[in-house]
Amino acid sequence: MIDLLFRGALVVDGSGAPPRRGDVAVADGRIVSVGPGLDVSAARMIDADGLALMPGIIDSHTHFDAQITWDPTLSPSPALGVTTAVIGNCGFTIAPCRPADRELTMRNLTQVEGMSLAALKQGIAWGFETFPEYMAQLRKAGSVANVAAYIGHSSVRTWVMGDDATRRTATADETLQMRAIVRDAMAHGAVGFASSTSPAHNGAGGLPMPSRLASDEEMAALVGAMGEAGGGVFMLTKGGHTPMPFLESLAAANGRPVMVAALLHNSVNPRAVFDDLAAIAAANSRGHRMLGQVSCCPLTMDFTLASPYPVEGLASWKPALGLSGAALEARLADPSFRDGVRAELATPTTFRLFNSEWDKVQVVETVRAENQPLEQRTIADIAAEAGRDPLDTMLDLALAEGLRTVFTAQLLNSDEAAVGRMLNDPYSIVSLSDAGAHLTFFNDAGFGLHLLGHWSRDRGAMSLAEAVRRLTSHPAHVFGFEGRGLIREGFAADLLLFDPKTVGRGPKRRVHDLPAGAARLTTDAIGVHGVWVNGELVADAAGLVAEAPLAGRLLTTFSG
Repeated sequence: MIDLLFRGALVVDGSGAPPRRGDVAVADGRIVSVGPGLDVSAARMIDADGLALMPGIIDSHTHFDAQITWDPTLSPSPALGVTTAVIGNCGFTIAPCRPADRELTMRNLTQVEGMSLAALKQGIAWGFETFPEYMAQLRKAGSVANVAAYIGHSSVRTWVMGDDATRRTATADETLQMRAIVRDAMAHGAVGFASSTSPAHNGAGGLPMPSRLASDEEMAALVGAMGEAGGGVFMLTKGGHTPMPFLESLAAANGRPVMVAALLHNSVNPRAVFDDLAAIAAANSRGHRMLGQVSCCPLTMDFTLASPYPVEGLASWKPALGLSGAALEARLADPSFRDGVRAELATPTTFRLFNSEWDKVQVVETVRAENQPLEQRTIADIAAEAGRDPLDTMLDLALAEGLRTVFTAQLLNSDEAAVGRMLNDPYSIVSLSDAGAHLTFFNDAGFGLHLLGHWSRDRGAMSLAEAVRRLTSHPAHVFGFEGRGLIREGFAADLLLFDPKTVGRGPKRRVHDLPAGAARLTTDAIGVHGVWVNGELVADAAGLVAEAPLAGRLLTTFSG
């Protein structure tokens, strides 16, 4: 007798082949048979008539590195159909980390990834220092979803260079030490090496995240260490000063995939993302494997002026970085500071989140009763009504409320025709959920359900079969997740059962379930009937099941 039988499902197998009606049998965590009218006995049979069955979603851009140490459920991702998560993106990891650097690491995450410092201090289980020790802790603790982990550049730099990691380039000896750490991490199951050169990525005190100080020589040396044994993916969140030809040279030198993030459409400079995708296509035509991480979601962020992530990448905002309280308020009120921000915003560019689109910035929540009529109105509208400059309007409102006013901004990916084109690019990988990070800013953990519902069903931008392939076998192939990403005999029973007529993601909502009672944004699944990880049910139509089994595997071996 087998463990589980799905009867009469619309099987979308992940290969891109047209869906077919059939049955799927599962035993011992693996798919044992696929076909119509299977003549088998099962401990549990699910009537899947009218529902679709696909492999579980693989989320290749998450930041669960800290959360997983206190929350092995990786909430909310498994309830949103995710059965495998790749952590450590952008190189913002918590291992390796010496005890003396824990405070700095947490403060960096608070700034760069919008995490609560109180939640991190109360929540992180520091049972490790090195990357191999971190992996051993994850393996022992278990998780609801499968997990693969990058070794992160900023953590490696901090381990070797201490406070200097955010201030200078590395010496030759320091680079050799970093190479040894990366090489050891790969030997202990890292999926690759991740880094960032993005100007939006600032850490504690407004200083650049350590990886931003790396020279091209250091970057090349560490990517080389990653690829020495013939494995690994190099993932980089790219800043404007990091040219595509340099990244192609790394792919060429090491024979390993280079994954470039974050390719998002900018309505102010609409050609830029397609130029990057064209450069990636040209590299592949020369036999050098490169991919661009793209999102199927509009990038919308909630923020306050106490932590204004959308504008922190502006050079003119640097004088305000690292300030708080009265000092920050004084800076934001300074006319010369405001004039500098205005002047920079007047020059459109690709490599920043916000480009003066004040009609896409809205007041979400005010503190003072007299300001409540401003809620749900755009800054552009409020400023025009008052005959004032939009920047002054936003800053003055925030200052009048002690920087507690909540704003939301639709920053990038608002042109759906352009986004649809990006999603269908042969060298893009659908990603960028950032699940586990920016917890108070936004939540795109349901990106896969959004692709299935909005882009495939509602807009017809791609077939259901292609949408499923993009979420499953495509990333499985890129990362070398052997035996996952397809509904095939012998493959892991990572499965998502859903209603194709209703599938999607629900509206965001704020909850206070982090350590220390800290808040985060979450979202619920629509049309999901069940999620199985290695054959065990972890979520149903109501969300994560009570006492969800720690069915996930720590993935440490990968095919070439």
